[in-house]
Amino acid sequence: MSTANRKYKDSVFVDLFSEDEKAKENFLSLYNALHHTNLPLSCPVENIRLDNIMYMNIVNDVSCLVDDKIIVLAEHQSTINENMPLRFLQYIARLYEKLQKPTDRYLRTLSKIPTPEFYVFYNGIEDYPETITLKLSDAFITKPEQVPLELTVRVLNINKDKGGEILKTCKTLDEYSLFVEEVRIQTQLDPENGFTNAVKICIEKGILKEYLQRKAREVINMLIAEYDYDTDIAVQREEAGKIAFAQGISQGISQGSRQKALETAKLMKLEAFDIGMITKMTGLSQEEVAAIN
Repeated sequence: MSTANRKYKDSVFVDLFSEDEKAKENFLSLYNALHHTNLPLSCPVENIRLDNIMYMNIVNDVSCLVDDKIIVLAEHQSTINENMPLRFLQYIARLYEKLQKPTDRYLRTLSKIPTPEFYVFYNGIEDYPETITLKLSDAFITKPEQVPLELTVRVLNINKDKGGEILKTCKTLDEYSLFVEEVRIQTQLDPENGFTNAVKICIEKGILKEYLQRKAREVINMLIAEYDYDTDIAVQREEAGKIAFAQGISQGISQGSRQKALETAKLMKLEAFDIGMITKMTGLSQEEVAAIN
């Protein structure tokens, strides 16, 4: 399931379920856990993941074509983004463009397409339900009786205290959840050596042991890239908030100044001031002054 010439740095989640030499086995285990099926390892699985679509630097998703379905998986270690249905909509549109011949959409007969399914796995530190469904229609400004377009995303909390059935039925996902928890603990205890310590401890505990023994250094590099990315996003959000606040203040001052100018112009018109004098004193245009009653 590996992809040649990758332009991005994978996360551990993506590597486990999409890129590693045992990714197909891991992915089918997760698929079977989600669908209560028993697809064998011989079942065809095609990696159809897109480059640099879901996120800016790290494309933290898995996209596979299996059993006539497009399965799109994404991981969140921070607050769930409620705009995920819209982001998935944009993502699946690009996937269909990739999978379908350009001429097929113009055929008179119906061109069949794989059924899409969307999942987000949450393992952040904030309290979050065991499972929840996000809907595209929740973002619609108006709510018609019959929704003309819908996309649903199933969010599953995979923290050990909330993971529930999915962790019982998918061993790799269960161990990945334990791995993330260990990384979180060790980086708090020792920020400088936390990633290395977490990998060593998980190997000792038998958590993703074979995988970590094969790829310890690569996994540490992935973790560094992931955590740097999370920091970048947090900084960008903080900066965006500051900019929005400043723009709001500026807009408020601008609106307040204009209102004051309009009030001044109205008083000057009542006192029969020359329109040229009014525009000069208030900064309003002649048309604006003329429109004041």
